[in-house]
Amino acid sequence: MSFKTADLCDEFSAELQICETSFKSYGGKKRFCGPIVTVQVLDDNVLVRQAIETVPAGSVLVVDGGGSRKCALLGDMLAKLAESRGLEGAIINGCARDVADMAELNLGVLALGSMPLKSKKEGKGRRDVILQFGGVVWTPGHYVYADEDGVVIAGRALL
Repeated sequence: MSFKTADLCDEFSAELQICETSFKSYGGKKRFCGPIVTVQVLDDNVLVRQAIETVPAGSVLVVDGGGSRKCALLGDMLAKLAESRGLEGAIINGCARDVADMAELNLGVLALGSMPLKSKKEGKGRRDVILQFGGVVWTPGHYVYADEDGVVIAGRALL
């Protein structure tokens, strides 16, 4: 699917939310979009794995890790699983690890930074909830579009 977030902003600015967070791109796919699926956790990625194992292909997993840089919420093993399950990408308000390996995958991965330490495995957090970070509201089922220019959210599929 071909799109540019800049073009979407030109055509649909009245109905878009524009994320103010500057993410780093770690996946091999630099442009991705799809319906939002959400997870809210803090330094624990058990629910991230559960979401990757169960969400529909074509989805974009949005993980609110509270902006924590204490550990990684997504590594190469989960990213490979996400790729194999047909997810379009993951947007992490937190960190990723194994980023050199992620760059080889057909998966979009945006995160605040990289951190080599793995997360806790306690299963704490929430799934399928409305999130707020980056100056926008991440609502499950709404659509996110991401590329080299940034991240925008729409209440419907625009393409």
